[in-house]
Amino acid sequence: MNSDVIIETRNLTKVYRDFWGRQKVQALKALDLEIRRGEIFGLLGPNGSGKTTTMKL
Repeated sequence: MNSDVIIETRNLTKVYRDFWGRQKVQALKALDLEIRRGEIFGLLGPNGSGKTTTMKL
């Protein structure tokens, strides 16, 4: 990890499951992200694209 990187994800995936544990919805698939010190970061996308899920993780 570079010392200037303050947030980093590699291959981040989130799957929501139903009551019985079966795969239901894949909210994120293989997200790679680097945010460096001093950068201004915005997360944009249409409804249901995983913005809130990403920020909660």
